[in-house]
Amino acid sequence: MKQPDNMCYIYNLISNHMGKRVMVRENHGRNRYDVSEGVISEMHPHVFCVTVNSDDDSSKQISYSYTDVLIKDVELVFA
Repeated sequence: MKQPDNMCYIYNLISNHMGKRVMVRENHGRNRYDVSEGVISEMHPHVFCVTVNSDDDSSKQISYSYTDVLIKDVELVFA
């Protein structure tokens, strides 16, 4: 199955910022947003992972799909 050109653009944009800091804004609906900041740590064919450091010196890894970025449920701001 061929992916749309926009999906390839998003994949290439994220791969160019691999290992760099990014601010992620997740839309949870009804004007609820979750903002976190971390580093793009892994990329897979359908998802990418962001490692986020918490206040208590622990880190967690959150995965997002490229489709979420395409439909603007997840917004990325590169530092």
